[in-house]
Amino acid sequence: MNKTRFSKIPRISNGTARRIFLDRHALAEAPVGSAKGLDLLNLIERIGFVQVDSINTVCRAHHKIIFARRQSYKQGNLTPLLERDHSLFEHWTHDASIIPTKFFPYWRLRFERDRERLRQNWQAGRRAGFEAKFDEILKHVSDHGPVTSGEVGAGEKRMSGGWWDWHPSKTALEYLWRTGALSVTRREGFRKVYDLTERVIPAANLRPQPTEEQTIDWACNSALDRLGFATSGEIAAFWDLVRPAEAKTWCERAVRSCDIIPVEIGTAEEGSYRLAYARPDLLELAEHAPYPTTRLRVLSPFDPALRDRKRTERLFGFHYRIEVFVPAPKRRYGYYVFPVLEGDRLIGRMDMKCHRGDGRLHVNGFWPEPGIRFGKGRLQRLEAELSRIAKFTGSTEVTWETGWLKA
Repeated sequence: MNKTRFSKIPRISNGTARRIFLDRHALAEAPVGSAKGLDLLNLIERIGFVQVDSINTVCRAHHKIIFARRQSYKQGNLTPLLERDHSLFEHWTHDASIIPTKFFPYWRLRFERDRERLRQNWQAGRRAGFEAKFDEILKHVSDHGPVTSGEVGAGEKRMSGGWWDWHPSKTALEYLWRTGALSVTRREGFRKVYDLTERVIPAANLRPQPTEEQTIDWACNSALDRLGFATSGEIAAFWDLVRPAEAKTWCERAVRSCDIIPVEIGTAEEGSYRLAYARPDLLELAEHAPYPTTRLRVLSPFDPALRDRKRTERLFGFHYRIEVFVPAPKRRYGYYVFPVLEGDRLIGRMDMKCHRGDGRLHVNGFWPEPGIRFGKGRLQRLEAELSRIAKFTGSTEVTWETGWLKA
């Protein structure tokens, strides 16, 4: 970005930037209000998507993401939108995600680009023979209806060598889903059930078919609107639909047409600023950015607001990495820790787990950020939040490990 082209670049303080960012991610207001039907659909459209992940230490990621924003949410509220109305669909952003179906036409660019990329990558990293299964599987689904990976590939050797050691028919199913021929019509437990896309996605959402240029324009505009401010790289990464170079070119054109402006965004490091892009009215919006509620809430590690770990460090001064793959002796924190938000600050991380056999939500540890003290008021807010999470997950009590509050 050429800073010298502009005589005065607007500057936004770190505190104001946090308020704007949290408001765009529906984390500024109190987590109250309706969380089903059209209200739930509108919430997901507002934040863009919710990530799906198999880890279930407390609850699935998509449920935790929604619950952090609307605590009237029940885990069954997504089912009608996904499986009956199909107003949401499951596909890929930076990872598997639940996305409003009105955006489906723009995923055709991803299908097209993934077709060759995945074929090359999977030829090298998956078992051979999956390409020969494409026609067989499509005919089977067409003739017999929805299938799971367990219902195809009779006689093929099943998983033995790790997460991605799929039998060829399972790889073919995933490839056909990732490239648009199949869609996920529902899940049974956490297992995907696939059907022909034209039988899952409503006809109105199968058309139109945007051009590549229209898709890039939509992806960049909609990403920036959901982030409030962003670099071209952050715009590209939001949906992970367009390439960084395409987002950079889009930003340069949008600046020339005055659709966006360069801004300086204050970082958590005092006196430090980072150049980004925003809408021309961001300064006006910044004056009215709501102050986040002081209500304490626990976020999913996969929350859209946290998916860019470097941005989280810059904006909130919160160094956060999921340490799932770090050997236990080298972990500073627990296996899978939850960030805790209070107002516009991330105040620590919590290791907790649902023990479903005896109905307990158990807190193993809490690591406060530097300068965070746990007086009576903050402890009460934490206990209240954990009680709400326990009720949401079907736990009957919250229990605490001895020495749970760490230095």
